[in-house]
Amino acid sequence: MKVYLLAYTQDPERTVAAAAKLCYSSLEVNDLVKGMTDEEVKRMIETLGELSHESPIEHASFTFAVEEVSRSLLAQMTRHRIASYSVQSQRYVRLKDPGYIVPPEIQKDEGAARIFKDSMDRAAADYNRITDILCEKYLKEGVENGMPAKKAAQAAEKRAVEDARFALPNACETRFIITMNARSLKNFFRQRCCARAQWEIKAVADEMLRLVYPVAPAIFNDAGPGCVSKSCPEGKMSCKRADETKAFYHKLKEDALNG
Repeated sequence: MKVYLLAYTQDPERTVAAAAKLCYSSLEVNDLVKGMTDEEVKRMIETLGELSHESPIEHASFTFAVEEVSRSLLAQMTRHRIASYSVQSQRYVRLKDPGYIVPPEIQKDEGAARIFKDSMDRAAADYNRITDILCEKYLKEGVENGMPAKKAAQAAEKRAVEDARFALPNACETRFIITMNARSLKNFFRQRCCARAQWEIKAVADEMLRLVYPVAPAIFNDAGPGCVSKSCPEGKMSCKRADETKAFYHKLKEDALNG
């Protein structure tokens, strides 16, 4: 798994504080922004948190690149709908040697790992065989219909890959870019940093939090699973490790801030 913070709103905390203060100020925006000290910015964001007034933090956005993750992870990510996604296409990109993600518990068991590897190897081989068979069929059709050979070959591979990809498993490796505003991102952390989240998306969420915290520590001061800022929201499904979880995220943020 690789996660990179590609871009973010310039001076995100001042932007958020200005948006919040604008609602109650008669000053022009430029004067309002210039007149705010760093301490006022921090205090304004803390007040927003205390009041659970989250709409101003939507003015700060963050863009990440995520690589070496599974299509299964992608399916979970896209359930977070207030976000923008760009994903490597299995329709347009032929994966001649498809990578795949091995769940840790399978990796730990020699028998399960061997079966899993065999299954992935078969899927990759079948994908390539199907692609080759369809490519040959579509190339012949294209040439017979008067299409230049080079153009026919390109069109044939695209059509072949479009259907052959159905043979690829959820474990197949992918990469994508995602942009979220800070409000959506905090909601994402509340759900996916939780101990009950699936292991792969939790690992991605933890890394995303580690990357954004130094950029906007006031905004993400209480970020993490629900039990970090309030009581556990999971009810009878709680892992009952709130103190341990709070300590983990306190250290994660402290380490991120200190480099």
